[in-house]
Amino acid sequence: MNIRKHIPNLLTLLNLLSGTIATIYAVNNDLVTAAYFVFLGIFFDFFDGFAARLLKVGGEFGKQLDSLADVVTSGVVPGIVLYQLLTSDKSQLSIKNIDITWGDSNFETLPYIGLLFTLAAAYRLAKFNIDERQTSSFIGLPTPAASIFVMSLPLVLAFSSNELARNLIENHWFLIGITLLLTYLMNADIPLFALKFKNYSWKNNKVKFVFIILTIALVIGLQFIAIPLVILLYILFSIFFKEL
Repeated sequence: MNIRKHIPNLLTLLNLLSGTIATIYAVNNDLVTAAYFVFLGIFFDFFDGFAARLLKVGGEFGKQLDSLADVVTSGVVPGIVLYQLLTSDKSQLSIKNIDITWGDSNFETLPYIGLLFTLAAAYRLAKFNIDERQTSSFIGLPTPAASIFVMSLPLVLAFSSNELARNLIENHWFLIGITLLLTYLMNADIPLFALKFKNYSWKNNKVKFVFIILTIALVIGLQFIAIPLVILLYILFSIFFKEL
């Protein structure tokens, strides 16, 4: 039995396990713990591909398993988090919500807008598996990157004292806008660079090196607030500086 070929799949399953645990915490509205497990899952997601390339054991099975794990970790959990944030009564602007009464239950429609993220993530992951253009770069925002954006929001609420950022995240209009924007970007026909290096020369990797330097600077200066800004920076760099 060749143990080596199963190492990437084991890492993928650890991604799925992390996402499943994160789902439990997200459903129970412990969004900070859910975020930690999603980040752990994305960590495993990065290294399963790295391990497959290093060990030269990549294959169609691993590719499909990876997307199934990502649907949970980077699709289902962020959708639930957006749902939970949209159920909050701290919104800075009131939005007319449609309540539907079924027997003794009151069905509020507004929070379910957050689940559009989950649908868009699943659609993107299925499309990614059959898109031969996305070998060395991405078309559309990668699902883990969109997930990182969403999962950073409860961390900002929990640990940041920046009132502007907190008020934005507690604004239902902002949350709906973010949901719709990320839903679009994940499936938009926009080329985005991947942090994969064929070599480490400055000439061939200017955009990637500058992006990494700015990311480090933002994280040091802004801490959790830097996370969604880094995702926006990634999109802007890909669009405007792809030729550098």
